[in-house]
Amino acid sequence: MWLGLANSYSADSAELLAGAGYSAELLAGAGFDWLLIDGEHAPNNVQTVLTQLQAIAPYPSQPVVRPSWNDPVQIKQLLDVGAQTLLIPMVQNADEARNAVAATRYPPAGIRGVGSALARASRWNRIPDYLHQANDAMCVLVQIETREAMSNLASILDVDGIDGVFIGPADLSADMGFAGNPQHPEVQAAIENAIVQIRAAGKAPGILMANEALAKRYLELGALFVAVGVDTTLLARGAEALAQRYRATVV
Repeated sequence: MWLGLANSYSADSAELLAGAGYSAELLAGAGFDWLLIDGEHAPNNVQTVLTQLQAIAPYPSQPVVRPSWNDPVQIKQLLDVGAQTLLIPMVQNADEARNAVAATRYPPAGIRGVGSALARASRWNRIPDYLHQANDAMCVLVQIETREAMSNLASILDVDGIDGVFIGPADLSADMGFAGNPQHPEVQAAIENAIVQIRAAGKAPGILMANEALAKRYLELGALFVAVGVDTTLLARGAEALAQRYRATVV
């Protein structure tokens, strides 16, 4: 899970990778403004996403769900269990962005299949007029992670229904020839230019950055949602640091 905080219209978050409702609820009460439930790199499926959505629901933190791919069937299932904000990975061009939007909309605006009687999202048809309200409740964020996507950013931003664009620094740096080094000056220049361009288009720029100085720099440039931590990283590094502190005292 990505973890984050908000300041005015900017939001910081953390990523949930552990795939457990228990840890999701723990983090939902920690003060982050949004939590990303990751289905791209973490061992999540529709059932574990549902469990985490239920765990987060009583808390102020807003859930964002990332499917493994820009797949309309997977998106439909995630929407039916209650996801309303999706982060679609590896969007390369305007056509793929339009496909992502269409997958979140009921016809005639899109291609989302109608199964509201079975869906938690509609509270099993207990929400009056859900089918006519649902489209307006969706938030679609797309992730740009390559030089190709960067070159197509202007046309992606022109797609109606795209609410924000999230920059993936790890994949972007790899695609630019600097794998494992997202802080390379060329990568940073591309990121900063993209943030400014996204904000100027009236869309929300976002990024994952655990480096505090860089995260603050992106917020200053206009980023509106910044993931500042990952649950598995917090647990792993915290456990290692605790063990090392006590191991260092043993003579």
